[in-house]
Amino acid sequence: MPGDRVHVEIGATGVATVTMVRTDKHNALDRAMFEGLMNAAGRLAGEVSVRAVVLHGEGKSFCSGLDVASFMSGQGGTGVLLERQGDRLANFAQRVAYDWSLVPAPVIAAIHGNCFGGGLQIALGTDIRIAAPDAKLSIMEVKWGLVPDMGITQTLPRLVPIDVAKELTFSGRVVSGSEALALGLVTRNSDDPLRSALALAEEITQKSPDAVRAAKRLYDEMWTSDDAASALKRESELQLGLIGKPNQLAAVVAGMSGESPVFVDPA
Repeated sequence: MPGDRVHVEIGATGVATVTMVRTDKHNALDRAMFEGLMNAAGRLAGEVSVRAVVLHGEGKSFCSGLDVASFMSGQGGTGVLLERQGDRLANFAQRVAYDWSLVPAPVIAAIHGNCFGGGLQIALGTDIRIAAPDAKLSIMEVKWGLVPDMGITQTLPRLVPIDVAKELTFSGRVVSGSEALALGLVTRNSDDPLRSALALAEEITQKSPDAVRAAKRLYDEMWTSDDAASALKRESELQLGLIGKPNQLAAVVAGMSGESPVFVDPA
């Protein structure tokens, strides 16, 4: 069942922890894992009390990629991965990476162990990636004669130059968490990525949730835009939506008084 594969816990401060639970397979992606991740993202997209999300894998790895055998043995074949429901932008497989962009709160991936293929594309779909220096990451699809197709066109171009993307994709080579940092695949390294991710999430909860959500929208919508007029206009639109609102005023009061801010949930 999807609920057995992915656990969601929302703490009192608004930090949601999403845990992939399939330790015997290094959290490989079978259909239940796909559905569990989609359900988790969908639930958190509608939770106004959530200020930040931490995504990680239980056991020895973040996620070792697609469990091809499970799809070939009674789950409708791999064709189900390419199915697109209704007018959704992303297909079944792409949603486990793309749907994190639909969560208004920042999503932080804590990466350890293996992070291969679809697992890496899930991590790339998050806003921030903290990886153990000895983690192993790979755009591994070429090993199986395939191209990466879980939303990587919407994520990788924002992180690395095209020649780096091609080298990693054409070779399928495994890089360490340390090399991934040097290449730009991850945000930073930590010997305890989960602890660091949770600490960052708690830090984010001390900022206006309206401002944080608006900043995520601004960057997601405009980061790769070459339309300067639209980008500058969007900055102004989002700013006007913040100025004078309760959470913006609370941030000002806290900044001037030195006291801890008290924010309300976004409308």
